Amino acid sequence: MGTRILTVEDDERIRQAVRLALEDEGWNVDEADTGETALDRFRERAADVVLIDIMLPGMDGFEVCRSIRRASDVPIIMVTARNDTHDVVAGLEAGADDYLTKPFAPKELSARIRALLRRVRSSDGGSMERIAVGDLEISPEEGVVFKAGEELHLTKTEFKLLVELASQPGKVFSREVLLERVWGYDYFGDGRLVDVHVRRLRTKVESDPASPRYVVTSRGLGYKLQP
Repeated sequence: MGTRILTVEDDERIRQAVRLALEDEGWNVDEADTGETALDRFRERAADVVLIDIMLPGMDGFEVCRSIRRASDVPIIMVTARNDTHDVVAGLEAGADDYLTKPFAPKELSARIRALLRRVRSSDGGSMERIAVGDLEISPEEGVVFKAGEELHLTKTEFKLLVELASQPGKVFSREVLLERVWGYDYFGDGRLVDVHVRRLRTKVESDPASPRYVVTSRGLGYKLQP
């Protein structure tokens, strides 16, 4: 079965252009023009990547993203008409893995989807052994994290970010390095992706996210997993 992309866009002209661009890449495309229809489509047939426009009639893109995220860790790209920090951060906080600003080039969309798919397919952590840091136990091969014996539920992006930091405890990783290693973006990307996902990761692994014990900021440099 081929890769399936669900695109959620109420503008028919844009929706058709996106569908043609994705089909040119050899991907199968499901379409929805409302959030409610998108959730029905996703329940009927799961997608490999979901592309959601923020401004939708009725249920907006943020709520669609949250609804899908509650049921699945499928990669999600949010689409916004403005490169506004509030919209971008709100979309990422809703559970999106990435965002795109309209108008975008089909090649950029395809490149980002390919990067997300590569990340998902390589998310088994390779041959890394279990890593224990404080009361955290990370198993890259099994794709699970435990805190004080209780399993934590991370998205694929959050898990890969944690594994990358845990690969060398104490080492500071810059935003640029994390964008390349976690998202697969070597020539585009936005540091806000890293910052928001670090905040989301902290809400799950830290007892007090405001005073992190594990995922620590090195001001002006990046982030590290405190050994």
